[in-house]
Amino acid sequence: MSRTVAEDLPADNATPYHSMEIGSSLTLGQLLKNVSDVRKVDVGDETPAHSSPSDQDYDDHMRPVPFVLSFNNLTYNVSVRRKLDLIPRRSLSSSTKTKTLLDNISGETRDGEILAVLGASGSGKSTLIDALANRIAKGSLKGKVTLNGEPLQSRTLKVISAYVMQDDLLFPMLTVEETLMFAAEFRLPRTLPKSKKKLRVQTLIEQLGIKNAANTIIGDEGHRGISGGERRRVSIGIDIIHDPIVLFLDEPTSGLDSTSAFMVVNVLKKIAESGSIVIMSIHQPSHRVLGLLNRLIFLSRGKTVFSGSPASLPEFFARFGSPVPENENQTEFALDLIRELEGSAGGTRGLVEFNKKWQETKKRSPPATPYPNLTLKEAISASISRGKLVSGVGGGGDGSSVVSHGGFANPFWIEIKTLTQRSILNSRRQPELFGTRLATVLVTGFILATVFWRLDNSPKGVQERLGFFAFAMSTMFYTCADALPVFLQERYIFMRETAYNAYRRSSYVLSHAFVSLPSLVFLSLAFAATTFWAVGLEGGPMGFLFYCLIIFASFWSGSSFVTFLSGVVPHVMLGYTIVVAILAYFLLFSGFFINRDRIPQYWLWFHYLSLVKYPYEAVLQNEFSDPMECFVRGVQIFDNTPLGQLSYGMKLRLLDSVSRSIGMRITSSTCLTTGADILKQQGVTELSKWSCLLVTVGFGFFFRVLFYLCLLFGSKNKRG
Repeated sequence: MSRTVAEDLPADNATPYHSMEIGSSLTLGQLLKNVSDVRKVDVGDETPAHSSPSDQDYDDHMRPVPFVLSFNNLTYNVSVRRKLDLIPRRSLSSSTKTKTLLDNISGETRDGEILAVLGASGSGKSTLIDALANRIAKGSLKGKVTLNGEPLQSRTLKVISAYVMQDDLLFPMLTVEETLMFAAEFRLPRTLPKSKKKLRVQTLIEQLGIKNAANTIIGDEGHRGISGGERRRVSIGIDIIHDPIVLFLDEPTSGLDSTSAFMVVNVLKKIAESGSIVIMSIHQPSHRVLGLLNRLIFLSRGKTVFSGSPASLPEFFARFGSPVPENENQTEFALDLIRELEGSAGGTRGLVEFNKKWQETKKRSPPATPYPNLTLKEAISASISRGKLVSGVGGGGDGSSVVSHGGFANPFWIEIKTLTQRSILNSRRQPELFGTRLATVLVTGFILATVFWRLDNSPKGVQERLGFFAFAMSTMFYTCADALPVFLQERYIFMRETAYNAYRRSSYVLSHAFVSLPSLVFLSLAFAATTFWAVGLEGGPMGFLFYCLIIFASFWSGSSFVTFLSGVVPHVMLGYTIVVAILAYFLLFSGFFINRDRIPQYWLWFHYLSLVKYPYEAVLQNEFSDPMECFVRGVQIFDNTPLGQLSYGMKLRLLDSVSRSIGMRITSSTCLTTGADILKQQGVTELSKWSCLLVTVGFGFFFRVLFYLCLLFGSKNKRG
């Protein structure tokens, strides 16, 4: 099966790629400031296009500022609850135990290097990466992480670093180039011209080795797209679009074949050599991959069993008494030995102690830095001025404002625009999703129209109208349940992007609302046009307009409610269960099954919280507000009673008897029940129909605010 290539690419995205190669020593600043020279660089040639004394001075000025990331005595403990025992415990403290995930881990790495963390499953690889990336809640982690000798603050780390998750979280219907271009719009400042953003994307595509897949969609289970290795490189590209100083990766080669894994690590090597610090966890690197790594840390149950360069591995294990056999992968041997020791009586204690003595003998004085008097903030600003950390240039040239305030690359309206464009483009390429929703609304409207066809103004017609309105208004909310998986599918993409200030959470909430509005308008018009005249509802053109408005308000309120629940409930099936249950309760207390006056006082509060109550009362008032409209005349008073089975003549005699008894003349044409009487019988007397409309719309905004609060406090993306 061939790959799916997006057919509706905009013309400005069809710019042909320039034939160029990204030298390992080049940063984005050089590429943007010296584009003409970059285009002349041959494949594999890192020599500047022009060689002159002035160019030599330029290269000295553009030399990357050195960074050293150190971590000392990192310790992380978690409390684990014991399983319930039949024998009761003496104290509550015995029901929990403490598990050490990291135990005094220390090490360092610097720009230009790849630090790889290795170990078996459960050894603490991902935990160490999270600790260094500040993804563990403050207070839970003990120890110190410094950059160039200064403590690394959370706000600063957000600006200068990026974190690539193990899972490839991408929008399936966007092409590779579009995915990276949207990342550029988020992470690169508004002051950077779009032409240079496109150049950055094209340059990055060349660097990642995915030029041939640039116009291919990412794909998912139902759509053929790029390969697994290409997906992984796109995931990396998203997070390095702004050329970060520190890059964290959680098992970037997981699930890839050896060739794809080598290509991914080779890309990371180029990123490191451009002046970045690359720290990643990896399960079992091949011999070729091992040759690209600069430093290794082997972990075993949270303890360091080896820390050093790959070249020192044979000597380390030879002195330990377990030499690496010839022609055997060094890391495979080391991991096998560690597993064997973990299964022995003494465990890896001996290897841990030997590593401590080994580190003492290998200790060396820290290398001299060309910039010994620079503070960390000054070093970051100097690095930005030399081309690193592109998002920093939006704060005033040297990046000091961005570093100081941990800000965003763009104002919120740019973020909203970009988020909206991305969502619309991704949805437009999946028309079956909206088509299914529209078909559901049309089929429901058609069934209701044919069941309640041309209702009359008799007492039975009144009851049938009440049933139609109750079912129709509740259907609006049930139809909105399909909005539940929208955010659940995007949750981890959202968490990844907002964790490092790609955009504001408020921008996402507003964009999410804007994207939903056009479809809600279309669905509202479709349902209203299908049912209003077919059922025979009253009000004429103005009545139809209000009917459309209240249906739209119901869709808006229901969509907002379901969106809020998607921010609280992490699983689709659980979310559907909760949505269906709560909407059933809303319908129960809406006033259709039991009037407000008959609801027990202790449940009356739920009546006012019911989302169905307000649109239901609004359409009732829209239908029965005409004072000239009569719904019960003369002998119709006996309908819906046992006397309704009598003959017409008998009903007239009974009506005459009633007239004489009460002293009021009632004929067969006398109006006995108007619309106002019906509204009073239904308990619809507190709010006008326009007030009900405003309350329904207000509920929609209220749930959007709650959704924002859920994102603000519930998506910190940190361990406890």
